[in-house]
Amino acid sequence: MSISKILLGCLLITLGHAIGWFHMNSQFIWEWWKDKPILALIIFSLPAGIFFWYGGKIAFNQIGEFWAVRFLAFALSYLVFPFLAWHFMGESFFTPKTIICVLLSFVIVLIQVLWR
Repeated sequence: MSISKILLGCLLITLGHAIGWFHMNSQFIWEWWKDKPILALIIFSLPAGIFFWYGGKIAFNQIGEFWAVRFLAFALSYLVFPFLAWHFMGESFFTPKTIICVLLSFVIVLIQVLWR
């Protein structure tokens, strides 16, 4: 198991989540995107899908467990969403509930990457 390859898989999955976030939330950030769901689908879905595909493939090839990759991807989404919601929407992630969720996500990532 190569930690550097697992981290590459995590990076790709994180990029997929970030692009997915923009796919869903651009309509709330920029007026221009408000009524363009098909264009958003065309622009954002292909790169997000490629990042998820290869990130999942790399992570699975290193970890060897389907559920571990699923939990890893889930946890990474909780690292991406709060930062982007804060940066673009002004919604603070400094609430007890969000902080606990983000910390638990870090724990999940560490368990999936380090527990052999």
